[in-house]
Amino acid sequence: MCYVCSVSSFVQSRQIKACFKVSLFCRITASEYGLCYLGKHSDCSSTFNEEWHDVICCRAFLHRFLPFSRKNPVPLRPNPFPESSGSDLLEFSSGFPEYKIVLTKMADIILGIESSCDDTSAAVIKDGYLLSNVIASQQVHKDFGGVVPELASRAHEKNIVPVVSQAIDKAGIKASDIDAIAFTRGPGLLGSLLVGTSFAKALAVSLDKPLVMVNHLQGHILASFIKQYDSENRQPSFPYLCLLVSGGNSQIVKVSSPLDFEILGQTIDDAVGEAFDKCSKMMGLGYPGGPVIDRLAKLGDPKKFTFAKPHIPGLDYSFSGVKTSLLYFVRDRMAEDPSFLENNKEDICASFQKTLIDILLDKLIKAARQTGIKEIAIGGGVSANSGLRERIVLEGKKRGWNTYLPEFKFTTDNAAMIAIAGYFHYLEGERTPLDVAPVSRMADF
Repeated sequence: MCYVCSVSSFVQSRQIKACFKVSLFCRITASEYGLCYLGKHSDCSSTFNEEWHDVICCRAFLHRFLPFSRKNPVPLRPNPFPESSGSDLLEFSSGFPEYKIVLTKMADIILGIESSCDDTSAAVIKDGYLLSNVIASQQVHKDFGGVVPELASRAHEKNIVPVVSQAIDKAGIKASDIDAIAFTRGPGLLGSLLVGTSFAKALAVSLDKPLVMVNHLQGHILASFIKQYDSENRQPSFPYLCLLVSGGNSQIVKVSSPLDFEILGQTIDDAVGEAFDKCSKMMGLGYPGGPVIDRLAKLGDPKKFTFAKPHIPGLDYSFSGVKTSLLYFVRDRMAEDPSFLENNKEDICASFQKTLIDILLDKLIKAARQTGIKEIAIGGGVSANSGLRERIVLEGKKRGWNTYLPEFKFTTDNAAMIAIAGYFHYLEGERTPLDVAPVSRMADF
């Protein structure tokens, strides 16, 4: 392999945008400071991006950097950092041992697009740090007691262009600065996903940028890794357990790396979010049910009533039985006292919410005990529930867990989580072809 191919392989394997002149180096150092160039080497068939950047070189014995390009080959400034700045090193025999080139990983800017259900969202991250996160929620579904897929798709078509435009503007970048476009491929509502996927493809083609598809659930799991400026940015260590709880999913996931997941347990029927929504609808409290029940539960006695808990082997969940238990409980009490529901709705909500949290935590505690893992995170829309958050922290203190709760703005569907998941895929060199289609079910992903 020729020198240029060797260096190119090294550079590409680390996602480094590099620039070099083969006659002027004997070692290649990957650091955070240099920019370089990949061109076509005349002695082989490899072809690379021919865009020129500033080249940062130095004479080791002078400790002076010589920034140059085709038009500017003169020294401009002294060496601003020490010899040991590199983290990766390759040795080459070039005949000019007094020269080296410092290769730097440039900032990676990822645009994330989320449209899996009834929220249109776009976000921009730079090297894992959030620059913007714009969400357009859809209020039209409240009148129907749930999300109407066709109405959701139409709203996405209306919102996606201004949402993406606003996210780019708030990030303080130009569209051309984006390195990759991450989008939710699924699971979710197929019509909604189709809007986001199609827009992401069109934008990628117009900007000549790569696509990176993201699993929506993976975005929720990795929400703890979204970094923000002027924030503590606590992140779980690998491996960790994530309790993923939302309107469509309830899972316990072992996360060994950003791209290595193992589902230890999951619901065999309804998700916990569905249980909240159906409870709310049953009691005439409105949609979405989770926030309403959470608010009323704070005013009630969680020990006032008891509801049946399922006995499912292993780490799997079931929430259909507890819903039926609530249905029969309310029906029987209302037969005795028509005003029972109105007079006891706070206590009912508090007791029902406690039952759901008990079911979730019993299996999570069991999973932590079986795996020996003490890094515990939660994610998904139901992770915004105040009772669940308090219980996770309480159990963590009792059992020596390190617990990680996402900020409320990262609990609901949002593009920041899609962008951070896409960022990890992008760093691994994963790219998505333009002929990819969205999928509505997890099994089809």
